[in-house]
Formats: sequence, C-alpha cells, structure tokens
Amino acid sequence: MGETPNPELLALRERIDAVDRDLLALLNRRAGLALEVGELKRREGSVVFRPEREAQVIDGLKAANGGPLKSESVAPIWREIMSACRALETPTRVAYLGPAGTFSEQAALGYFGSSIVRVPCSSIDEVFRTTSAGAADFGVVPVENSTEGVVARSLDLFLHTPLFIIGETSLFVRHNLLRRDAALDGIEAVLAHPQALAQCHQWLAAHLSHAERRPASSNAEGARLAALDARLAAIASERAASEFGLHVVAPAIQDDPHNRTRFAIVTDPQRHPVPRASGHDCTSLVVSVPNRPGAVHDMLVPLKEHGVSMSRFESRPARSGQWEYYFYIDVQGHPDEPRVAAALHALRAACAFFKVLGSYPVDVH
Repeated sequence: MGETPNPELLALRERIDAVDRDLLALLNRRAGLALEVGELKRREGSVVFRPEREAQVIDGLKAANGGPLKSESVAPIWREIMSACRALETPTRVAYLGPAGTFSEQAALGYFGSSIVRVPCSSIDEVFRTTSAGAADFGVVPVENSTEGVVARSLDLFLHTPLFIIGETSLFVRHNLLRRDAALDGIEAVLAHPQALAQCHQWLAAHLSHAERRPASSNAEGARLAALDARLAAIASERAASEFGLHVVAPAIQDDPHNRTRFAIVTDPQRHPVPRASGHDCTSLVVSVPNRPGAVHDMLVPLKEHGVSMSRFESRPARSGQWEYYFYIDVQGHPDEPRVAAALHALRAACAFFKVLGSYPVDVH
C-alpha cells in the first residue's frame, strides 16, 4: 500500500500547478506580442535578433529580481523564452563545430536557446564558410581557452573573412575519457581535438602514457569514432557520451579544474547590423604596425590617453617572412562612446593595418 500524501504537500503542489498555468498564459501573451514585433520588423526590413536588446532585457530583469530565484538563473531562463519567441518570427540558423555533442554546440544552445536550426560543421573553416555564404545566420567559433590560450585557426580566419563578432559566450569545459568499455585496459589511441588533448596532457601522461594521442576535427567526432572501435577512447563531454552510447571511464580529466573556453558569435555585416552600445561592451580588433623601434608602444599610447582599458592582447605571425606580426586586441567599450571612438581613430593612424572585428555586449555578473 502506498503512503497517504501529506495534505500540506498536496496543497503546495496545487498552488504550484496554478502558478505554472498562469506562467504559461503569460508566456503565450508574450509570444503574441513578439509576433506583433516581428510583423513590424518585417515591414521595416529590420533584423529579428538584436544581441544588445536581449542583453538589456536580461540586465533589467536581474536588477529587478528580488525573490529567492538566483540572478544567475535569470539569464538562461529568459534566453530560452526569447529563443522560443524568435522562432515564431523566423527560424535562426546557427553553424558550429559539430557533430552533435560538441562544446561548440553547447555554447550555441546556451547563447541562442534551443529553438534554433542547428547547422553542425566539420571544421572551424566550414563554420566561417557556411556563415559567409548565408547558409547560416550566425556562426559560433572558439577563440580562447583559459589553459591553452588562443585558438589560432579562428584568429587567422577573422583576418581573411568578412565576418564580424556580434556577441560572445564562455563555457566551463569539463573533459571526460569516453569508451565503449567501462575500463582503461586495452586503449591504443585517444582521440580529441588538439586543444582538448593539450588540456588533458598531465592526466594522459600519468594514466595512458602508452596510448597514441590522435587529433580529431572535434571532440564529438572523436567520440563518434571511439563508438566504432573498442581499442579507441575519446576526450569529450557527457553530452557526447550520451549521444554515442559511450561509458564515462574517467570524469573531469582536464589539467585545470577551472578550464573555460570563450566563443565568438559571428555573422555577415551585409545581413546583420553592428550591435549598438549596451552599456557593457567589448570591441575586438586586429592591427599591425611598421617594423620599427617603439612601434608597439606608440600603438598603445592612444588607449591610455583616452582612458580606454585593454582586456586582451595577442600576437600572431603575419607569415610574410619579415618577422612581422598581427596583434589581436580587445578593448572595453563601444565606438558609440566618444572616448572609445577617439582612441580608435588615433590608433588607426598609428597602424599599418587596422580592422575592427566587432563591437558587442559582454556578460557581467
């Protein structure tokens, strides 16, 4: 015989059910208003997705939150709500490094919500090509890891493609060793993206020093191949383990327990306008300077003079054979702000090459 439910618990459940029905009614009311907004946008020829508008909505809700719901829970809840409402207007196609189960897919879903058309790609190059060609509205590409630094291929492609950045998101990256068998015995090779192999170097050296480290186009692709051969293991997410029916033989094998990867959201500027200032923005650019003494110092002087903070500074060889470099710089602020506009104008004058990669809202906690 089953236990008699607690009357007080039953009453609370009934109240929760009533609130859920109220929430559903309000969500449908919001969806109806979103459809009206979509109709106005179609008549005006404006875009559906405005990252700065969504950032302002979430910021306002966080500021207004006064209940037991944690403020960090507000953003993912409302991103899903806004994603479902956007999907009523027009489907948003998002390209990312696939197949299913990659961290890039997770980043895409975290940023845009789950109501998108997923466009998995076999390489970072293909993400750029697919987005540039218009087969996807947006692309999601990794640009930096807290352990291994920049993702060089993404930076190189920014230099040579027309795509620009309209947003960013970062993801806690938890690497797991996956395999068909639930044991370490008999593993001949470990497959993963080169960045993941590097991020797990210490664990692999200690536990699988005999196994070949075999690069794959993505961690999920490594998991797919490991599902076909019991001699192989993969480094990938729990989502990939579920996708391909693999055991998590060893969880959290990354060398840095706080390992995070930063992703850029990219699009074609001919199809999507530059986001307007949101109040907490980042501007990314790539520059080069003449190969002469003091050139790098002169390049940074305008930022100091106009009070603009630099949050990232990376160099990449220009491959010209002349020991020249491109510098990838992130500064705090948006060109709509006079001090930022003045600093960028002066910086451009000091550079042999100058390209703004994007100005976009960044998350603040």
